Amino acid sequence: MVKHSTLIIALLLASGQALAEHQVDADGFTNPLQHLQFNPGLDQQEFERASSDALQVYDPLESWNRRVYHFNYRFDQWVFLPVVDGYRYVTPNLVQSGVHNFFNNLGEIPTLANSLLQLKGKRAMNSTARLLFNTIIGVGGVWDPATMMGLPRLSEDFGQTLGYYGVPAGPYLMLPLLGPSNLRDTGGLVADYSLENAVNYLDVADASRSNPGITVLRVVDTRANTGFRYGQLNSPFEYEKLRFFYHESRKLKIAD
Repeated sequence: MVKHSTLIIALLLASGQALAEHQVDADGFTNPLQHLQFNPGLDQQEFERASSDALQVYDPLESWNRRVYHFNYRFDQWVFLPVVDGYRYVTPNLVQSGVHNFFNNLGEIPTLANSLLQLKGKRAMNSTARLLFNTIIGVGGVWDPATMMGLPRLSEDFGQTLGYYGVPAGPYLMLPLLGPSNLRDTGGLVADYSLENAVNYLDVADASRSNPGITVLRVVDTRANTGFRYGQLNSPFEYEKLRFFYHESRKLKIAD
């Protein structure tokens, strides 16, 4: 009996050693923490200061931006979201999907133009194909066959184009109703809007000028398909977090 127990223990040890050898990374790096240096004297004040520094974004208009932020918060709570809820209640899902696809199709115009400006040939071809397929096969963009054909919707704006060529973000801005932005991206919004109006694809720009309801519908559709909700971060520092998230997300989009 002792011999059998000794044999079982020997087999377990051998199998454990073999398993450990099998799990060794290809580069042989088995102790990822051994080269890290920790500061044993790190106190709470230093930790808080480091955390605060990480959230810093150039915001010289912070006082004004915070007022706009609170206006947006209340407007969203009292007006925007109730309108969105009403829109969803009275509009069949199929119609909502068609409206969203239609406005997304119009958004391919600035995406195509900015892809070309950034010399992103593959993205420009993707947007061109989406524009053609969704307009012709998708009945003006109400249907989105391009996505089903393996052509995903991508987004490029003039703010990204400016960032691509090294234009700095400038001061952070909280725009009324539109939300987080910065000086560069606000200029980009104006440029993209002007481009859409100049192209006047499917005569939507002209129709919108004579029928403001189209613009209102586009705004409601955009809000209905934006997942962010003010207060969802459940933090007294939501303004700082939102500012930081926007700043970092734009850097990632420009680098993409």
